[in-house]
Amino acid sequence: MRLDELIAADLAGEDAAIEIAGLAYDSRRVAPGTLFFCVPGYRSDGHEFAAQAVLDGVVALVVERPLGLGVPEVVVPSVRAAMGPIAARWNGDPSARLKVVGITGTNGKTTTAFLVRALLQAAGEQTGLLGTVTSIVGGEERAVDRTTPEAIDLQADLRAMLDGGDRACAMEVSSHALALDRVGGTKFAAAVFTNLTQDHLDFHPTMEDYYQAKRMLFAPADRPPPGLSVINVGDRYGRRLAGEIAGAVTFAVEDDGADYRAEKLRCDVAGCGFELHTPADRSEIGQREVMLPMPGRFNVANALAALAVAHALGGDLDTLVAALEQGVPRVPGRFEPVRAGQEFTVLVDYAHTPDSLENVLRAARDIAAGRVICVFGAGGDRDRGKRPLMGKIASRLADVTVVTSDNPRSEDPESIVAEIVSGIARGAVSAEGPVHVEVDRRSAIEQAIALAQANDVVVIAGKGHEQGQELADGVKLPFDDVIVTRELLSARIAAVGAGE
Repeated sequence: MRLDELIAADLAGEDAAIEIAGLAYDSRRVAPGTLFFCVPGYRSDGHEFAAQAVLDGVVALVVERPLGLGVPEVVVPSVRAAMGPIAARWNGDPSARLKVVGITGTNGKTTTAFLVRALLQAAGEQTGLLGTVTSIVGGEERAVDRTTPEAIDLQADLRAMLDGGDRACAMEVSSHALALDRVGGTKFAAAVFTNLTQDHLDFHPTMEDYYQAKRMLFAPADRPPPGLSVINVGDRYGRRLAGEIAGAVTFAVEDDGADYRAEKLRCDVAGCGFELHTPADRSEIGQREVMLPMPGRFNVANALAALAVAHALGGDLDTLVAALEQGVPRVPGRFEPVRAGQEFTVLVDYAHTPDSLENVLRAARDIAAGRVICVFGAGGDRDRGKRPLMGKIASRLADVTVVTSDNPRSEDPESIVAEIVSGIARGAVSAEGPVHVEVDRRSAIEQAIALAQANDVVVIAGKGHEQGQELADGVKLPFDDVIVTRELLSARIAAVGAGE
């Protein structure tokens, strides 16, 4: 494809007819014939690598300032903003032919994306998935690097979905992706807002900035708005957003004003039953009794979001409800039970924000006949303000709390734990008290399991599906909460069997 077919000829200059063989934003991934995007970053600036990229075969550059390196340079106000639309054009504008559903929010994105995919598949549409835990492209599972891929990678994935037979895509859209223009050039058939609670304030200066980043999915400045906006009005930011977006479809748990809502909710360890109301109620077929095989009020909200999207996009309501009740693929690390024959329940969850930790602990309380025991920490180099809030929530909602390390990254693990503990009442933290401190995560999980008795529920929160523990200088040690927990449960059962 020629440069002038990707970029307006007046921007491309006299050499607009030059042939482009590929796109890259990483100088380590260039090849002869590449159009290289000089993306300014937080740690480095792509302009600094342009000269070497040209030596490696780059034939044109997209820049924010002239570099004079002897190849055509397309000067734009923002390289990031230019990258998505150009990548979409290069790939034949794949989102114009895919039914792309973007899901954003602080919590619930991953589960909702899994549910949306399952329901669209049940409705007869082969559907891809892009998210935090995994990606599924043309029916094949792929590892992921970040929640929402960079623009060039995203458009290539969407193209691969089309080529692989997908006709729809459920994708998580992070606030970082929106703020950094990763979804530029993407046309959304639908957008979903799950909720907004404190997180990422290391990246967004304020909650208002965080909200405005999420809002960009529904009211973009540089592309058409989504064909459908589905918003959780059970969340205060969702109520605000629904008031700002014309024609929004709303959902909520036990909220009479929502288009899709769950009433008469009841949850236990097997799942949640509720009375479903939809806009089809007016034709006397919209009300249903539903048994969702996923415990937790928050999962009911996720299911409502997915159901609202799939139904509003044309799915048959009976088919969609049946798919929910028959069960969807379990999302790794999301309220995931770990069983090894023990007499108590152990759940691993990704909860790493105050709101998600509260939701998970309340759900654990709903299913516990005994105590709730919680193990959690907080990530380093991330929003520090949420640490004492999480400490306060855990100490209030769990009978026993073990504060430990999460992904400390460049921070001192003991300092992170101290900030968590600062939100807990004095006197609660002691060997005899309800709150314990054990910085080593494996030892903390072992301690919680040792304390557990029949009918208790142990919640291991923070890392969920992650398979490593991130330390300083990019070091990542193998650590999977599910695997570690299963090993420790088996060891306890073996010790009991041996009479120790």
